[in-house]
Amino acid sequence: MAKIVIPTALRQFTDQNDAVEVSAGTVGEALNQLTAQYPNIKNNLYNEQGKLRSFVNVYVDDEDIRYLDKDETRLQGNETISIVPSIAGGATALAEAETAALSNEEIARYSRHLILPEVGMEGQLKLKRGKVLLIGAGGLGAPLGLYLAAAGVGRIGIVDFDVVDASNLQRQVIHGTSDIGRKKIDSAADRMREINPNLQIDKFDTGLSSENALGILKDYDVVVDGTDNFPTRYLVNDACVLLKKPNVYGSIFRFEGQATVFAYEDGPCYRCLYPEPPPPGLVPSCAEGGVLGILPGLIGLIQATEAVKILLGVGETLKNRLLLYDALNMRFRELRLRKDPDCPVCGTHPTVTKLIDYVEFCGMRPAPVQAQAAQGGVIDPVEVKQKLDRGDSFELIDVREPHEYQIARIPGAKLIPLGELPKHLGELNPNAEYVMHCKSGGRSQKAVDLLKQNGFKNVRNMTGGILAWSDKVDPTVPKY
Repeated sequence: MAKIVIPTALRQFTDQNDAVEVSAGTVGEALNQLTAQYPNIKNNLYNEQGKLRSFVNVYVDDEDIRYLDKDETRLQGNETISIVPSIAGGATALAEAETAALSNEEIARYSRHLILPEVGMEGQLKLKRGKVLLIGAGGLGAPLGLYLAAAGVGRIGIVDFDVVDASNLQRQVIHGTSDIGRKKIDSAADRMREINPNLQIDKFDTGLSSENALGILKDYDVVVDGTDNFPTRYLVNDACVLLKKPNVYGSIFRFEGQATVFAYEDGPCYRCLYPEPPPPGLVPSCAEGGVLGILPGLIGLIQATEAVKILLGVGETLKNRLLLYDALNMRFRELRLRKDPDCPVCGTHPTVTKLIDYVEFCGMRPAPVQAQAAQGGVIDPVEVKQKLDRGDSFELIDVREPHEYQIARIPGAKLIPLGELPKHLGELNPNAEYVMHCKSGGRSQKAVDLLKQNGFKNVRNMTGGILAWSDKVDPTVPKY
C-alpha cells in the first residue's frame, strides 16, 4: 500500500484525514483513487483539462516528480506520496465559538489561531493559561520570547542576569541598539509587551543555581533551555526531571544547531544523551568559535513551536528525536533517542535525587587567579606591556585563529594557532620565556599546559586575553 500525505490546507476535503492509503501501480492511479474517495478535493488538484494545477507539486519519497508523467511513474507499493500546494497564509471568517474567556481584542489578535481546528478557542485558552519559563534572553531566548509572546502564552518567565552588549545584536533580535547596557530581562520584557500587552512576565535577574532552580521552575508548565554553558544545561535537565517538567532543548554553534524535547512523557533526558560533560575547553563557546547570526533564530523558533505544541497537546513533539540542522549546507537530519534505563537522573534506579554542584561536576571551577599567580602561571596584560616597553627577552605567542588575528592583534605577538602548536614545539626554545594569549584566556591556558608538559619551564598565560589588553592597555584594539 502506498500512502498519500494530505497537507493541512486540503484536509477539509478529506474529512480532516492527514493521510490516505491506496493500492496503485502508478502515481496517477493513486491520485485517481484519492479523488474517487474524496471527490471534493479534485478541483483543488486538477484543472479543467485534467492536469495538475501549477501551484500543486507531487513528491514520491521526497523526490520531486513534477516533470514526470504521473501515469508512467511506477510504484512498488510502500512509497509515500506527498501533495505540496503553495500556501500564502490567508484565511476567511472566524467560526462562532464560546468567547467568554477571551476579550474582543484578544479574539482579533489571535484570529489566525482561532480558525485553526487544531487550536480554536479551546486551544487559545490553553495558551492563555500556559506558563513557560525561558532560561536565557540571548540568542535562543530572543526568538523564543518574541514568538511565545505573539502566540498568546499567558505567563512567561525569563531568567537572565546579563546586560545587552553590542556584540549581541548580530543575533539577539529581541534587543536593539538603544538597549546596549540595559539588563536583558528588561529589554526583552519591554519588547514582548510591545508585541502583546496581555502577558504576565516574570523577571528573574539572577543566574540559575542549585539553590534557586527548583523554586523558580516549579510554577511553570514548560521549561525552555536557551543556555550557553554545560553546568547550566545539566542543572536545567536535572531540575526538570526532578520536577517532572518538559525541557525544550536547543543548542547552537557556528553553522550547526540541535533541538529536541527532554524529560517529557517518560522520554529520555539530557543525561541519557550526554551522561557526562566534555572536558573543560574541549568544546569552544560561541564567543570563541562564533555563530551565524541567523542560526539561533531558526533553532529558537523550533523550540517555540515545541513549547506551543506541548501546551496545546497537539501534534508529535521531538521527544525521542534529536533534530540536527546544518545551515551551511541547508540540511536537516533526525536521530532517534532512547531512554537510558541506567541514567543517574531519570533511570530505573536514579542516583541523583537532588541538585548538585554543576560547576564542579563539569570540572569548570578554576583555581583562583591569586593562586595561579603565586605559582608563576599567569601574568597581567599591564605587566606584559611593561615587559615589551623595557625590551625584555621573552616571546609573546598568540594562539588564536588567523581570522581572529586579522580582527585584532597585539604588536610583536607571534601567531601560532593552538591546533598547530604541537607541530611547532621543535622550533621553540624550552629554556626561553614565553607569554601565551588568546581572546579571553581559555585557549592560551591550554597552550601553557601543553608547553609545560613538554619541558618548557618559563611559560605564563596572559589573563583575560586580548579583551583584557583592550580594557587595560590599549583601547584602540577592537573587541569582538
